[in-house]
Amino acid sequence: MTVNRELFDQVMVPNYAPSSVIPVRGEGSRVWDQQGREYIDFAGGIAVNCLGHCHPALVKALKEQGEKIWHVANVMTNEPALRLAKKLVDATFAEKVYFANSGAEANEGALKLARRVALENFGEQKSQIIAFNKGFHGRTFFTVTVGGQAAYSDGFGPKPGDIVHCDFNDLDAFAALISDNTCAVMMEPLQGEGGIISATDEFAKGVRELCTKHNALLIFDEVQTGVGRTGELYAYQGLNVTPDILTTAKALGGGFPIGAMITTTEIAKHLKVGTHGSTYGGNPLACAVGEAAFDTVNTPEVLAGVKAKAALFNELLTAINDKHQVFSEIRGQGLLIGAVVTEQFKGRAKEFLVAGTAEGVMSLVAGADVVRFTPSLVIPEADIREGMARFEKAVAKVVNG
Repeated sequence: MTVNRELFDQVMVPNYAPSSVIPVRGEGSRVWDQQGREYIDFAGGIAVNCLGHCHPALVKALKEQGEKIWHVANVMTNEPALRLAKKLVDATFAEKVYFANSGAEANEGALKLARRVALENFGEQKSQIIAFNKGFHGRTFFTVTVGGQAAYSDGFGPKPGDIVHCDFNDLDAFAALISDNTCAVMMEPLQGEGGIISATDEFAKGVRELCTKHNALLIFDEVQTGVGRTGELYAYQGLNVTPDILTTAKALGGGFPIGAMITTTEIAKHLKVGTHGSTYGGNPLACAVGEAAFDTVNTPEVLAGVKAKAALFNELLTAINDKHQVFSEIRGQGLLIGAVVTEQFKGRAKEFLVAGTAEGVMSLVAGADVVRFTPSLVIPEADIREGMARFEKAVAKVVNG
């Protein structure tokens, strides 16, 4: 069998348009394709590969657990799930954990929980969910409707009801929407897919205060920002705003699919036996790898290292921009970095990604106007410098047509 890009078009549903490059091996922040070409990975599988590729701690955890037990379903619990849950609780505001397989599922659980809490505590009139334009919360029908991008939710028939949106960082618009009938507010502390936009301190604190006033639960979607990405273990810790429910995935498994919703005992009690579940959620393989990833990231050295590496990224991107004048702004937090293209290149961010791949560096976009970088949290300085040298060649090619 010839396994190449053409095979994708023959056998896969056409909802993706993948690159012609097929990676076959990775080590640290470097990846090799079928032809043996090497790439420096500034994409990190969209903020998933928080420790790069084949990190020894993750490989060890996978191998060891792989020879013990893989799956028991939730008629029984298992040791890796209990250990990881305890570590999540000890490191955050939360007291209770629900495991899923993805960020969308963690968010689905959070939204269902919020509706259930409101129904049981206040009555069925309290069902409104407020979220933000350009937000992204997953691809289930509930989460994609809460996400503020109609292009992703239109075209599938009637949507879940009582969901409204306003602009991110517009506290006046938010204050006008929220009422005693609001059951939950879902937001990213830093919008990822929407363009790498940080919540202002004033906005985050204002949303928290209004949620408290109206007995609405504040849900932080930290699927992309969580597990060290911003230089804090979770971004809420840097904002000094504590949510009622937090969702985490992506980096939580370092590349192995896992998600979690974490909350307080008082809120969690509403998901009593039988109200929600997941066959694979909290399986021993995922939780063993997740525990190894969490332990490795949650150290002062790694978290401080994220901020130091981010400073170097910003310095090198600024130097490239001083020469080529292609970005109007470089923004983000930690190693979640967005380079906003100038008016001249509006709508053409993907051209920089494609040119970068040709030069041997992998990056991402966040919408049509932002080049996004989400590298490994432990990427060596030498790889940052080499990757940026390759990216500069790509920028020069785009500029010169």
